[in-house]
Amino acid sequence: MPEPDDAAPVAQESGNRFASQAVVALLVGALAFGVTVQVRQDDSTDFGSLRGIELVELLKSVDVANERLAAQIDDLTATRDRLLSSRGDSGEAEDVARQRAEQLAVLAGSIGATGPGVRLSIDDADGVVDAGLVLDVLQELREAGAEAIVVNETARVVAQTYVLDDEDGLRIGGRQVTSPYVIDVIGDPGTLDEAASFRGGIIDILRARGAQASVARRDTITITALADVKTPEYARPDVGGS
Repeated sequence: MPEPDDAAPVAQESGNRFASQAVVALLVGALAFGVTVQVRQDDSTDFGSLRGIELVELLKSVDVANERLAAQIDDLTATRDRLLSSRGDSGEAEDVARQRAEQLAVLAGSIGATGPGVRLSIDDADGVVDAGLVLDVLQELREAGAEAIVVNETARVVAQTYVLDDEDGLRIGGRQVTSPYVIDVIGDPGTLDEAASFRGGIIDILRARGAQASVARRDTITITALADVKTPEYARPDVGGS
């Protein structure tokens, strides 16, 4: 039977190893989440109607998004490798876990966010902007790397947010919003601007429907609205792993 003095270091080392392994698992999960959110195949997209210059602009936007995703993967991989070789440095593991938790909370809309991005303004005086069109706009912004989105400063948009037509405008995630619609988006300003402005992109689609639309880059956008969190009715955490 080990002496009490010997048991404490063993227990501490075991705890540190568990913390590091937990963070590595979190990193793998964050990497998978990021790839799933940012990479999407759409076989129904018709690129045959785009002109050569439009395809070039679209490819530039895709290249920038791919470079950003590759950089995120490299960063996560380097962090994982560093933690695996740190031999149980629980302090570093906790810092990384905290940072990743905050990043995932931003994506989930459970905390506020601030950073550079763009502001998309839509004036729908004739009532031509419906829920389907707004969903398309939000999807285009996500594919361009949007990390946080809010509409009219009150409706936070996340993966599970729904958009419905309403008598006076739209209902986004339980929040009623009316024209003019102001969509603040945090992400790379250049990529988001290109996604909105290239010929056949978001701005052209909105104008073709009869709405007035414009996009402007912003050095700083602050989002304080939070997404509505639905409490699971049936799912429960599997604490025991069974």
